[in-house]
Amino acid sequence: STFKPKKNIPEGSHQYELLKHAEATLGSGNLRMAVMLPEGEDLNEWVAVNTVDFFNQINMLYGTITDFCTEESCPVMSAGPKYEYHWADGTNIKKPIKCSAPKYIDYLMTWVQDQLDDETLFPSKIGVPFKRNFMSVAKTILKRLFRVYAHIYHQHFDSVMQLQEEAHLNTSFKHFIFFVQEFNLIDRKELVPLQELIEKLTTKDR
Repeated sequence: STFKPKKNIPEGSHQYELLKHAEATLGSGNLRMAVMLPEGEDLNEWVAVNTVDFFNQINMLYGTITDFCTEESCPVMSAGPKYEYHWADGTNIKKPIKCSAPKYIDYLMTWVQDQLDDETLFPSKIGVPFKRNFMSVAKTILKRLFRVYAHIYHQHFDSVMQLQEEAHLNTSFKHFIFFVQEFNLIDRKELVPLQELIEKLTTKDR
């Protein structure tokens, strides 16, 4: 099973307050506003809280379609016929390997979970500074999480519709895209597999 435990932000912590702020502004329906850095807040902390939140959302969304994403149905990790992803994490697997989508997503979510659980990278205590390389790690996490959205949209959208989860998926992805656009967190070339969808979801809110 590729289901990972949810990483919880401790209640009463500053990050928990930030998450509550994010949820409240999301409720207003204006996503462009919701992703903006709240006044007086630290950018690293804002990116950290939202990265954890996107990880949890994608975990849940992918969890709804794991029955349809199998070694047989998805022997490669792809986003349409033109885009194929090979896995490497730089430590355990240094040379990119070709693997099935469920295997790739399992590697990916496990790797992300390990980063999120690393207190030196994602400090949960107030006053613990973020490492200098935090933003580059966060960018890699978000770039990889994008690939899960891309795979779901390209290979499993029919299943998402059958499950009546498309509004949930679209809202989550739209929030994700507005967030990464706001802080330039993912290279445009990485977003190409869902370019048309991104344009459709974001033009309505200019």
